[in-house]
Amino acid sequence: MNWLLHRLLALWVRFKVVPEDAAAKLQGRTNPVCYVLERRSATDLAVLQNVCARSKFPRPHRRLPGHGGNLHSYFYLSRLRGFWNERLDRRPPQQIAQLLHLLDADPDLDVDLVPVAVYWGRAPQREKSWFRLLLGENWALTSRLRKLPQVLFNGRDTLVEFEEPISLRSLVGEESGLAVRGRRVARALRSLYVQRRTARIGPDLSHRRTVVTRVLRTRAVRVAVTQLMKEKNVSRRAAMREAVRYAKEIAANYSHVFVRFFEPVLTWLWSKLYDGVDVGHLETLERVAQGNEIIYVPCHRSHMDYLLLSYVIYVNGYAVPHIAAGINLDLPVIGRFLRMGGAFFIRRRFRGNGLYTVVFMKYLAAIMARGHSIEYFIEGGRSRTGRLLKPKTGMLSMTVRSFLRDPVRPVVFVPVYFGYERIVEGATYVGELSGKPKEKETVLGLLRSLGRLREKFGRVHVNLGEPIALDEVLDRHGPWRERRFEDDTRASWVAGAVDDLAARIMRNINAAAAVTPVNLLAMILLAMPRQALPEADLERQIDLYRALLGGIRYGERVTVTGLGGREVIAYGESMKVLQRQTHPLGDILRMSDESAVLAAYFRNNVLHLFAMPSLIACVFVRNSAVRHEDIRRLAGRIYPYIAAELFLNFREEELPEAVDGMLAELARHGLIESEPERAVWRRPPPATMQAMQLSILAQATIQTVERYYLAIALLLEAGSGAITQSVLEERCQLAAQRIAMLYGLNSPEFFDRSMFENFIDLLRRRDVIRSNGGGTLEFDEVLMRVAADAQFVLSEQIRHSILQVTHA
Repeated sequence: MNWLLHRLLALWVRFKVVPEDAAAKLQGRTNPVCYVLERRSATDLAVLQNVCARSKFPRPHRRLPGHGGNLHSYFYLSRLRGFWNERLDRRPPQQIAQLLHLLDADPDLDVDLVPVAVYWGRAPQREKSWFRLLLGENWALTSRLRKLPQVLFNGRDTLVEFEEPISLRSLVGEESGLAVRGRRVARALRSLYVQRRTARIGPDLSHRRTVVTRVLRTRAVRVAVTQLMKEKNVSRRAAMREAVRYAKEIAANYSHVFVRFFEPVLTWLWSKLYDGVDVGHLETLERVAQGNEIIYVPCHRSHMDYLLLSYVIYVNGYAVPHIAAGINLDLPVIGRFLRMGGAFFIRRRFRGNGLYTVVFMKYLAAIMARGHSIEYFIEGGRSRTGRLLKPKTGMLSMTVRSFLRDPVRPVVFVPVYFGYERIVEGATYVGELSGKPKEKETVLGLLRSLGRLREKFGRVHVNLGEPIALDEVLDRHGPWRERRFEDDTRASWVAGAVDDLAARIMRNINAAAAVTPVNLLAMILLAMPRQALPEADLERQIDLYRALLGGIRYGERVTVTGLGGREVIAYGESMKVLQRQTHPLGDILRMSDESAVLAAYFRNNVLHLFAMPSLIACVFVRNSAVRHEDIRRLAGRIYPYIAAELFLNFREEELPEAVDGMLAELARHGLIESEPERAVWRRPPPATMQAMQLSILAQATIQTVERYYLAIALLLEAGSGAITQSVLEERCQLAAQRIAMLYGLNSPEFFDRSMFENFIDLLRRRDVIRSNGGGTLEFDEVLMRVAADAQFVLSEQIRHSILQVTHA
């Protein structure tokens, strides 16, 4: 019967073996190999036989030495009991005891155990039909009746995973009793299977009601309910009903079947919207998935982010994360679907609502303890400018505190960068930056947006950043391993650890940026007054920027388009980003006014990559020659503010060396020239092509420096101790709007109030300005030095324009 099953399955089953280097691990081993299968299944064993035969691995039916040659090279870790296989027998299998006898009889003998998992219907390119959705791999016990249709419908898409060979002697330890050693081996193998199955298909999911009930029974929720009874003078029943309502409002209702059904729908959607979805550094997940609690922390560009990351993770064979979504997305019907896809909902603000806060924190702790990967957007909302927003640390703090209270498994944060070439919400973002009120999400609005499926959105890039281990961050801040944290435990160092973690996440997101053709075109053409360049000049500038990105390695995970200058231009025309005007002396390529406003968003996506070389180029805007030490000093003075705004990854103590490297790279491309005997750097002659290229490069950060100078000029105009921060922010925004109107800066982000707020906050943190007892801002000569550095960079015309507006 076994021979017949083996032959039949060989005709029908199609499998994929992971990892790809399994052959190198199994072939030519000196110790006998014994395969371990998670549960008793003749079909799984037959598939293993076929895999071994085709891949030339050691065969599972080969006999091991000893016991009269009756011991096969495989065993099942668990057996199903009952006529319908409805119960699981977890007693250590007899074969483990037999193997231990072999080791006792021959001290020189060891056996390599190779755990093997067979997933029916869980291979990367999976099922498309309802039957396969219903019969796919999950945590439930598989009966004889279910196994047959499972093989029939999912057998063409089977994943066979081989673990690293494990020395049996290494699992036994120093235990003496045979039964004790057998249980130890079985426990270690079961733990390994739980980890691998969790990584592949997600953790074992109880019903939503079970999770909600567990949350409501925690001591912290009961205390909060009692507190609500006292504050509002209500009965326990009414207070508990409020807690239940909060829990149901929050909780996800994840469904494997729904996710599998929805995957082909998303595949169709991406094929309609995008020319492709490119995933970078996927090997990161293979490295961190097993044994860790994964927290995905992506940047937030678009509502598509939710779906894209879950889709990318799922189609590459990993568990869909539970996603923290804003309560504004809990729309009729749509909200139900999102819950089934793993979304749990969070209110934008819940300060002052103690019961909601406790219920949410306990729900977060519950799903973390159960091994669910989680996803949330650390920026809080979508960026309207294309830059990373200042991180909101509420969810991050809850995650850290939940881990400290119950450190079940290590927590690893995986930053994720989204790179779009066009976004669905583009026109909406421009309107909001120009002063229009934010549009509320509605079902009708969603239906209206379906018409955009006919438009072209280019390619989308999903890059995984360098993971961050939470325990390593905590080790640098406090003695968390030596104490036990309860719900009411407070430690002053935790807030600092959260802020440090948030900053590292933002820097790692930026360090995984994807530079697309649209990013390069936006970066170059927005530097020109009329967003236009001759075709030959544009092509040269594109090639220069690509070369600079290759020479100045911002991060190992940054990806840059492989298209050359000419191909980028052709791509821009196909995306309708560029308009061509023919001319006898050479064609002119330009952006329309509408495209230019939207292009600022895509320039800002990668502005951090060009920030430091651009800042150095700014030095030469009004100075033909600059001493090396002055460039270092100027970079050191302005860098902290640009680094805070753009989340740059150089530490301040690393800056001198980084500046020297960038100067050398700019010189390599002829953009500046060195006079070593005078320790001076000089710009090229004004009429040269290199001088024009240097000038275009400087424009990338010149508006940022203008913004800084505007805020400082307004503060100096008002005088020390004469103006509050909120009034200064309002004046900065109005003055920036006026400058944009007078001088044609078609860039709403230039007068974004949050930019000025962040800059003024940083001036206060660095003690350049201070707030006195009356709330007004005071300053001294330190602010004058910052202003002098900005004047050193800005041209006289720009400075006069800003001062003219501030005096008005």
